[in-house]
This record gives sequence, structure tokens and C-alpha cells, in this order.
Amino acid sequence: MHQHERHGLIAALLQKQGTLGIQDLMARLDASRATVRRDLQEMETAGLLRRVRGGAQALGARPTHLTEPPFDYNATLNRETKRAIARRAVELCGERDSIIIDGGTTTFAMTEFLVQTNVEVLTNSLPIADFLMRHGENRVTLPGGEIFREQQLVLSPFDNDLTHRFFASKLFMGAQALTQHGLMQSDPLLIRAEQKLIDQAEKLVVLVDSSKFTGRGSLILCPLSRIDIVVTDDGISETATALLRDAGVELMIVPRWRNRSAA
Repeated sequence: MHQHERHGLIAALLQKQGTLGIQDLMARLDASRATVRRDLQEMETAGLLRRVRGGAQALGARPTHLTEPPFDYNATLNRETKRAIARRAVELCGERDSIIIDGGTTTFAMTEFLVQTNVEVLTNSLPIADFLMRHGENRVTLPGGEIFREQQLVLSPFDNDLTHRFFASKLFMGAQALTQHGLMQSDPLLIRAEQKLIDQAEKLVVLVDSSKFTGRGSLILCPLSRIDIVVTDDGISETATALLRDAGVELMIVPRWRNRSAA
């Protein structure tokens, strides 16, 4: 893709979404991080956008928009592998458990299997709440707050919200990346909301496909020592496996989905 084509696509996406993350742009443009950063710098110099931490923002856009990729886009990535990870995660839920599910496409995949249980769920995800209400008999609670349409999340700006009245045995959460620094995200609004969720759970269970061990995030949500269990696929490297085990994290591995027909 030529430079003028990339600039045109970036401008169109910003007009639609308001804010875009660098990881999202790398995927959509099929371009390197260095190329995306250079494009954003050139477009900012030309007065076409405003660069922000982790991405770019349309001029005049509200600063409260998240830099995370849209839910519908993320849902198309590694779908069957996410489903296998989610199935294994649901097996950790006990009878009449109270759990928290942070919004995300891997955690959303848990809903298919949760409808067969009687666990109580607090979630900040509109798709998760909607699916469980329509297909199961789980008791579902949503915290109050502002709705972020692209990510389909409900995030509260208040410290003393409903989240502090709900205590769970487990919090199930995805991540932008999982590195030696810990659980990584790229948006400060998400960091604030997810730290409140972590405080309300006895155990933190992280659901990530193996690509997240080579990903990057600019903000540390929590150190590895706070994570109790990681559920991932067998694409995880030996280095990442050793990193988690050295940190005392329990590792659960499921087979990665492979397209047999393409072989």
C-alpha cells in the first residue's frame, strides 16, 4: 500500500471512530510499527490528526474515546483458538460461583459455555451481558458508567460504583500483551477500570492466545505476581512458558486450532 493510500485510510478510519491504536493500524494497513508512526507524524504535521499515547485521534474528537481496536474487529481474529481457551477457562468455575468477566473477545467466547452453568456474573461487557441474558439463566450484573460503542464496554469514572460491592472468586480477563513486565494495556481509561476489577477478585485468570506473548502495550495493568492462572494455546514459546512458571503463575494450555482443509 502506497503512502497516500495509507494516509487516506487512516483519515477515513479516524473520521468514523475518532481514535485508533497503533496495533490496530498496523493490522489494518499491513504495515510495520515504524511505518505507522511515521505516517501519523507526517499527518499530524500536516494538521490532519492529533497523536496521542498509543495511537492517534481525529481533530475535535472527544479524549475519552478508547484507543483499543473495536470489538467486532477483534472478534474475527483467532476465533477458534479463543473458543478453546474460553472452554477451558469455564471449567474453572465452581457451582454457584460469583465471577467477574472483563470485556473482550476471548472472554466473550466463555458465554457459549457459561449458559450451561449457574454462576453469577458481573461484567462490563454489553455483548457478554446480552448473550447470557438471552441464552442462559445466569444472574448478570452490569456496573454503571459510560458506554464506549466501538468496544461495547461500560466504564465508570467513579471510584465508589457498583464494582466495589461485588466480590468474586475469580476475575477472567484478556490483555493487549503479556510480557516480563506483566499484564499490558494501552489505554489509561481501561487501566483504571480494570484495576478496580482486579481489587474485587480472589484470583486473576488471564485468557490470551499465544500471539499476545509477542505483543506490546504501553501501560502495565498488573505485575505477573498478581496473576494466578494463564490459559493459552500450545503456540506459546518455551521462553514465555519459563517466564510464567518462574513468576509462580499456573499455566493451562489448550491445542491451537488449525485449518485442516488448508493443509
